[in-house]
Amino acid sequence: MKLLLHVCCGPCAIYPLRVLRQDAASVIGFFYRHNIQPYSECLRRQETLKDYAEQVDLKVIYQGGYNLEGFLRNVAYREANRCTYCYHDRLNSTALMARHGKFDGFSTTLLYSKFQKHETIKSIGEAVGRSVGVPFYYRDFRPGWKEGVDESKRLGLYRQQYCGCVYSEKERFYK
Repeated sequence: MKLLLHVCCGPCAIYPLRVLRQDAASVIGFFYRHNIQPYSECLRRQETLKDYAEQVDLKVIYQGGYNLEGFLRNVAYREANRCTYCYHDRLNSTALMARHGKFDGFSTTLLYSKFQKHETIKSIGEAVGRSVGVPFYYRDFRPGWKEGVDESKRLGLYRQQYCGCVYSEKERFYK
């Protein structure tokens, strides 16, 4: 199976990539960047992913541009539901890229994080897959959380401390 994997960062790709390759999937990554703020953080995550991808022979498509304004316009006044918008935007972008590249399916490393809204991601992924015409490959990668964290530390990868948007960064510091 040829699978396009939305990758939010290098550390979160470790365990899902290992599992998917064991399942005989041919995996290509897709780095979506519009939600990651500030821009310096976006670049740091991208560089970490590039370094990791080289180590494990993972081809990655890096989204161009940086539409921070579009992201903020779409979540302004809907901050409580920003994750739903963000999940949909990232998964829809991945699904469209998968359709364009004639992939057999798409998935996301968001399914690895114990901090994400797992059932929401699954539901949105499946709906987007039906809409775009590319199946969403669902797999709960959370059982490998500790293994991925340990491996990322062993490799010396940069490990960010918030999801990506300015709101999640605020939550990190302001309780």
